[in-house]
Amino acid sequence: MLSEKISSLKDLEKVAENLISWFPNHRVFAFYGKMGAGKTTFIQRICKSLGTEDNVTSPTFALINEYKTPDFSSIFHFDFYRINDLEEAFDLGYEDYLYSGNYCFIEWPEKIEPLLPENIIKVRIEVAGDESRTIRAGKI
Repeated sequence: MLSEKISSLKDLEKVAENLISWFPNHRVFAFYGKMGAGKTTFIQRICKSLGTEDNVTSPTFALINEYKTPDFSSIFHFDFYRINDLEEAFDLGYEDYLYSGNYCFIEWPEKIEPLLPENIIKVRIEVAGDESRTIRAGKI
């Protein structure tokens, strides 16, 4: 399990690189944390470390954003905060994305917990102060 404590946002870049290197064979990551914990900000740093130059933003209303990497593979970024039932995830075709072999970063995964694959990495972000966070990742 990866466990890192950061004291400022500038530390996130290194943690983003560590996350990908700790779990090189995993592509689906579920991000848990309170509103404002920094899920989107952390995903922005991870996408940057994967080489995307796309503008990484929360897909709050679109539910999913796609970003391209230099080798033209896709990164899928989900935000399920606004869904009301699992049927909306089915309508989105979530399986096509989660089983595509591409990186998938999911915010608010608790909204679709029964649909998540077994072999995902759960990333928990705990607020410890204004900019301080504890980030834990693994099959927790």
